[in-house]
Amino acid sequence: MNDLDGSFGRHRVGPDERRRRIRRVFAAVAARYDLMNDLMSAGIHRLWKRRLARDAAGAAGRVVDLAGGTGDVARLLAGPGRTVTVCDPSLAMMAAGRGRGGDILWVAGEAEALPFPDDSVDVLAVSFGLRNATRLDRALAEIRRVLAPGGLFLCLEFSRPRAWLRPFYDLYSFFVIPRLGAAVAREPAAYQYLVESIRRFPDQRGFARLMREQGLARVEWRNLSFGIAALHSGRKPESHGSRR
Repeated sequence: MNDLDGSFGRHRVGPDERRRRIRRVFAAVAARYDLMNDLMSAGIHRLWKRRLARDAAGAAGRVVDLAGGTGDVARLLAGPGRTVTVCDPSLAMMAAGRGRGGDILWVAGEAEALPFPDDSVDVLAVSFGLRNATRLDRALAEIRRVLAPGGLFLCLEFSRPRAWLRPFYDLYSFFVIPRLGAAVAREPAAYQYLVESIRRFPDQRGFARLMREQGLARVEWRNLSFGIAALHSGRKPESHGSRR
């Protein structure tokens, strides 16, 4: 179990309680979630998500946007020859996104028990959602299970910025973001959880190691905005028995 599993912000909690608290967070912020993302990042999150979509551009077939929330990334991933599905445990988040258009399917499900058959997904992308899984290792094992051989996994997540940037980033994270959450979303505790969950998520090397441990191959990452975010990628090996 890593530092993220079994926690909710600064508190140690069991897996069921962690799941319940996270569900409450997203139900509370769903209506203003996209607005808060724009305010917190000054719109830069949209550039990061477009980078993810470009990395997925060469693939066709079934595409899953895991923890896809309101579907902003799913809309970027949609295109000819693709069936795009948002899979998210929060009905409130998906309800907030359904009315915004796009040829997208919506399915309720969580990362540790994906509602897709083995070897059925050509691209699985997740943006700023995997740190909300109850067990990160199980989520990665499920992602490997549902990917088709050779299928692509993309994970965009907050990570560890460069050392020179870290003090300024910490000040902004711990003092500005919760106040924005209070003023705009009226949920300061939800955004305090967000800040603390970022710190508990494995750094670039640590997450790459977890991906390899769960059988994903060709694992690499690209730092974005000096490491504030990182875009990880990996593929399910062509041979079912291959783990490296």
